[in-house]
Amino acid sequence: MLDKTDWMHLVPHAGDMCLLDVVLAWDERTIHARSTNHTMPSHPLRGDHGLHAVHLSEYGAQAMAVHGALRARAAGGGAARPGMLVSLRGVDLAVERVDTLEGALDIHAECLYADDSGAQYTFRIEHDGVVVASGRAAVIHP
Repeated sequence: MLDKTDWMHLVPHAGDMCLLDVVLAWDERTIHARSTNHTMPSHPLRGDHGLHAVHLSEYGAQAMAVHGALRARAAGGGAARPGMLVSLRGVDLAVERVDTLEGALDIHAECLYADDSGAQYTFRIEHDGVVVASGRAAVIHP
């Protein structure tokens, strides 16, 4: 298990926009992180009507960023190269809002492909063992 203080400096997300709390497990291809901030009234992505489920894609993207950073650090490269999210595909949302879900969100991402120019991942966010969002994302390293 890796606390946020172990990897937060490796990613560009700072302050309240660093949405993940802890990395529970990771290896060369996958990461499992957890977050509990989705119910906070001060959540940076929250609108007048709560936190819409579309923002779960950002949780998936941040898991990708942390995974890439941990892989780079393990390879001796320090922080990962900056990336830009360029594509979301096949995003499936099983709920409309997430601020009403009590307890933790489990964020899973799997690297399908990565090289110096970018990466493609699948992501899955679960609440109480039920998938509430899933999809694929691509990032490029400009």
